[in-house]
Amino acid sequence: MAALISRRRFLARSSLLGCSLAASPLVTPITLAALPGDARLVVIILRGGMDGLDVVRPVGDPSFAALRPGLSDPSGTLPLDGFFAMNAHLSDLAPLWNSGELAFAHAVSTPYRDKRSHFDGQDLLEAGTGMDVEIGQRRNGWLNRMLQTMPGVSAKTAFAVGREDLIILNGAAPVSSWSPEARMDLSPQGRRILEALYHDDPLFREAGELAGDLVEALDLAMDDGSETSEMVMSQMQNAGRAARARALARFAAERMNEETRIAAFSIGGWDTHRTQQNGIKRALGELSDAILTLRETLGENWSRTSVLAMTEFGRTARQNGSGGTDHGTAGAMVMAGGAIRGGRVYGDWPGLGEGQLYQDRDLTPTRDVRSFAGHAVRGLFGFDKRLIENNIFPGLDMGTDPRILL
Repeated sequence: MAALISRRRFLARSSLLGCSLAASPLVTPITLAALPGDARLVVIILRGGMDGLDVVRPVGDPSFAALRPGLSDPSGTLPLDGFFAMNAHLSDLAPLWNSGELAFAHAVSTPYRDKRSHFDGQDLLEAGTGMDVEIGQRRNGWLNRMLQTMPGVSAKTAFAVGREDLIILNGAAPVSSWSPEARMDLSPQGRRILEALYHDDPLFREAGELAGDLVEALDLAMDDGSETSEMVMSQMQNAGRAARARALARFAAERMNEETRIAAFSIGGWDTHRTQQNGIKRALGELSDAILTLRETLGENWSRTSVLAMTEFGRTARQNGSGGTDHGTAGAMVMAGGAIRGGRVYGDWPGLGEGQLYQDRDLTPTRDVRSFAGHAVRGLFGFDKRLIENNIFPGLDMGTDPRILL
């Protein structure tokens, strides 16, 4: 009888069971290089079109409540500066606002206009280009172009964290990627192999049995189809999303406590066409968890960190008949970190009254979101303004410095 396979050899060949080794930092070789300086940058892509008017509500605009009778309840907000109020589902971040480590930029957008496609909007956001580059041809991301221009970069210096294909870090500069969600679909034969392999190891045996029981419970819940099972599945899915956001942030922060200086990952769930109050609650909870996990894990390095959370477009100024909002144009950007000049809402407010909306439906953009990112990387890494406008964000006019960094 052949000798029993060792655990190490089993892990090395675990693709036989459908598990991707690339998903685990424990078994994936990682090569990093120190960037000049101690500045750290985290970019979070908010996929789905975050409704900036709900996240940072312009309660001081006389037209706001009339446009959103079901999405403007004052009890659902925390006052910020007398004009804007923060969605109460971001209340866990209120201490950061009070300590000057949280800020927002409003009425911002990419150059993307009118078509309102998630795919095209996200491609343009991550590529950092204007509309002069044909959509579908934007395969290089602005973070990668930035890395290519930095002296002292000789190895992998940035992480694309998560399962999505992050265009933002695509390009010639070497980067690393990681996902916390190793998916293991076990056949009955595969499960028996695991049971035999870990039979004499109580810790692994109990974990394996628990995983098997969970898979069976999920199968029963999906087959049942009852309202209770759907609720259970929804709760488990939401818990999994929250845990994933924390895992992404924790892994990124751990690497940034070492030699990595730049990380990017995404958080989905912002496409709130229906019952927006429920959907945005979950998404804001994930964003809060990610930011707070970054802060906790980075420790003293948080003071040298800037977090930029950006979305592909905002949503309509008027709520729709389903208690939600549709794809729009301008929205908001979330900024956090000890290097951020927080406690304020940046941007020029265009108003929500008659004649002030873009195409009479959306918040009008008053500044390119790339301008805020451009000034951030200039302050963090010392780039020349012309290099940012011509190479990192081609075609961008950065405009005056909003002074978002300390």
